[in-house]
Amino acid sequence: MAKSSSGKKKVAVLGAGKIGSILLQSFLRDGLLSPGQTWATVAHPERARMLKEKLKVHAGTDNSEAVKDADIVFLCVKPQVVAEVAREIRAHVHAKQLVISVAASVPTEMIERALEKEVPVVRAMPNTPCVLGAGMTALCKGKFATRQHLEMATKFFDAVGRTVQVDEKHMDAVTGLSASGPAYIYIILESLAEAGVKVGLPRDVATLLAAQTTMGAARVVLETGDHPALLKDAVTTPAGCTIDGIMELEEGKLRVTLIKAVVKAVQRAKELAFS
Repeated sequence: MAKSSSGKKKVAVLGAGKIGSILLQSFLRDGLLSPGQTWATVAHPERARMLKEKLKVHAGTDNSEAVKDADIVFLCVKPQVVAEVAREIRAHVHAKQLVISVAASVPTEMIERALEKEVPVVRAMPNTPCVLGAGMTALCKGKFATRQHLEMATKFFDAVGRTVQVDEKHMDAVTGLSASGPAYIYIILESLAEAGVKVGLPRDVATLLAAQTTMGAARVVLETGDHPALLKDAVTTPAGCTIDGIMELEEGKLRVTLIKAVVKAVQRAKELAFS
């Protein structure tokens, strides 16, 4: 979607909370949205007033008003209230609009059923690093969405990081891995920094070393396409210090703990929309 054309579209962002606000600010920053053609909703009038002042968008608490004549509707509300909001706006939603849901665990079929119309729905699962353009988003399309609808949604999320298109059956797995994943990485990063402090490094230096090392390792995987095990072996010299560190990680069951963390998060993702 070219910046010149996307700016002419009316876009409604329903639920400009944590992830909704990140996406809203990022899309505005990158020129994908025009403030004058962007409507955002929040639960409280005071928050709406702050959004108006900060981002110069139209902001309020009325979801139905926001979606009137909108070309694209972003559903960024909590999973538990998606069906309720869909029913609230269905009188003003039609088949020529595109609804993009970022609600974890909510199937496109549930949204389509609540809207009671053949409305194109694309489901997206972004993560919080989208705020710096370093996000990871998986997308899938619902029953009435076309390849073109999926491509339109993809262009939005390409602007805030990388995207991948998957079958909907994989979306809960995406939630447990990449949407929850930054929290796991922050714990690992914090632990590495703590280790640096333990062996005498100043905390700011230890944190910098841990963060840049984490980012560098991730970039090598992304840009070379090499298997992580191969890259790990390249760092691990015979009788060197790295293998001693790896032995401690294996003894502490880091691998299986991380696997179990993702599996547990995925199990929870399957329940979110229904709890």
